[in-house]
Amino acid sequence: MAAKAKQAEAEIEDEAEDDAETPPAKPAKKLPLKLIIIAAAGLLVLGGGGAAAYLFLGHSSDKPANAAVKPAIFVDLPDVLVNLSNTGSDRTQYLKVKVVLELADQTLVAQIQPLMPRVMDAFQTYLRELRPTDLDGSAGLYRLKEELTRRVNAAVAPNRINAVLFKEIVVQ
Repeated sequence: MAAKAKQAEAEIEDEAEDDAETPPAKPAKKLPLKLIIIAAAGLLVLGGGGAAAYLFLGHSSDKPANAAVKPAIFVDLPDVLVNLSNTGSDRTQYLKVKVVLELADQTLVAQIQPLMPRVMDAFQTYLRELRPTDLDGSAGLYRLKEELTRRVNAAVAPNRINAVLFKEIVVQ
């Protein structure tokens, strides 16, 4: 057994000598600092150039710089006075509305004028079905404006108006 122990010790010493003779493993090479700086600068230049091109050149082709803005055309409608729908109340409430139509072009005025009885009928039938609570707050007036615009556009189709504008609204 002593021979085996000496042989094992000799092998351990040989391995230790081999470890001492082999140089330690080299760490992985690091990228040079100059290469990292050059890559970051290149990305910065490309990103900045792309953003500048998008912001300054991308939107300029949408509209000519000297495009004239057309003034809107307004058409007054007769005053509308209707009684509101009763919800069990003894008191009758009335709604008086002064309305203006906003048109995109002067030529639409001549095309819409013959259709005014249809527009007024659409206003009367819709407004008579409203309850006083339908007109509460700015949200109620906004819904009223949108619905009247939709109904006018249906009445004057294929022509279109831009908006229905209120000059006066009175609920009594």
